[in-house]
Amino acid sequence: MAVTDPIADFLVRIKNGQKARFDKVDIPASKMKASLATILKDEGYIKNFKFLRDDKQGILRVQLKYTDPREAAITGIKRISRPGCRVYVGHKEIPRILNGLGISILSTPKGVMTDRTARQEGIGGELLCAIW
Repeated sequence: MAVTDPIADFLVRIKNGQKARFDKVDIPASKMKASLATILKDEGYIKNFKFLRDDKQGILRVQLKYTDPREAAITGIKRISRPGCRVYVGHKEIPRILNGLGISILSTPKGVMTDRTARQEGIGGELLCAIW
């Protein structure tokens, strides 16, 4: 079955895996999902991820991160730009998520990056999602 919004599928699998208290989730791989997983790892929202080869496109195995009493490191995920309604912002209009406690992820001409990095670089792009 074809997925019409692979980024939303990636985010929902992570969110559902944390609600079910899984240690890891398997997600069909792509370059965009790998760059999103890299950002989530660098920002401390997931422990790690690994690319596994298979007959098709590969699998990203994402190890989820929890705090001491098994509370999820990610409390909320929101997909902003969708295939039916793209949202583009300039570097001055990039929103701050929870006054800087969360992050938003952008797809820019220089690659996928967080809101802080995009503001420092002075570039805007497509606002993919917000995570807190």
